[in-house]
Amino acid sequence: MDMLKRAIASDLFWSFKRSPVAVISALVAITLILAAVFAPLLAPYNPFDPASLNLMNGFSKPMEPNAFTGESFVLGTDDQGRDVLSTILYGMRISLFVGALAVLFAMVIGVVLGLVAAYAGGRTDAIIMRIADVQLTFPSILVAMLIFGIAKGFTPIHLRDQMAIWVLIISIGLSDWVQFARVVRGAALVEKSKEYVEAAILIGRGPVAIIFKHILPNVLSPVLVIATISLALAIISEATLSFLGVGAPPTQPSLGTLIRIGQGYLFSGEWWILFFPAVTLLLLALSVNLLGDWLRDALNPKLDD
Repeated sequence: MDMLKRAIASDLFWSFKRSPVAVISALVAITLILAAVFAPLLAPYNPFDPASLNLMNGFSKPMEPNAFTGESFVLGTDDQGRDVLSTILYGMRISLFVGALAVLFAMVIGVVLGLVAAYAGGRTDAIIMRIADVQLTFPSILVAMLIFGIAKGFTPIHLRDQMAIWVLIISIGLSDWVQFARVVRGAALVEKSKEYVEAAILIGRGPVAIIFKHILPNVLSPVLVIATISLALAIISEATLSFLGVGAPPTQPSLGTLIRIGQGYLFSGEWWILFFPAVTLLLLALSVNLLGDWLRDALNPKLDD
């Protein structure tokens, strides 16, 4: 309770209340995330249970009874008779799961390498930063596709569908660690020259203790901002890879997979199969991105309100 009171009385919460964009974005993001988490309870149907599907319900228009079965679906159905609303709820779970774990993976790699580069300096710093510079010359989506293709090639054929989500997480994470490393390195170089680090060295603390117990807590603010913005980018990257057919498998479709399926029927008149998953992806990525922008401004002491 005391922690909650301190949070409400903090400057960050005061800044949040004064920003209508942040409040609306938070409400939209929380609503979508909760809908994805509780998809098994909220979804009218289980769209991935073959026993519950009826092909006669295929291409049902939103809010209109099906011509053959008479059933009505809020957002219509796709070519296989799956309820679009249910597929969106379950698809968001995959997109958020991949995005969150990919960002976490990239953050761990980037933070560790950035801290090591800043503290060690010299040749170690040069090698890590040159690798980061080389990776920045390539679009992250191409790097993710390359890593996904290589990792999938080493995966046994009979395990590819089961491992596709984890390969996707690793691919996106390895393509996005650079921004964490560069920001953490810059902040850690500033902290490294401060008196408390010199005092820790004088009393005999080891490099690992100094890096993770003294420097790391003081460079987490920009990491939190980057992680929030990177979540939106990771969700978009996952959707892009799945749309291109190299992401989530059809047995575990994400929002990108649903958009790819809907794109094939857009010009034949079944617009809702593409439209509703695309709007959901837009709202999810935009709300998280706007929250990241607000958090960056709120944690930047150089910006005036």
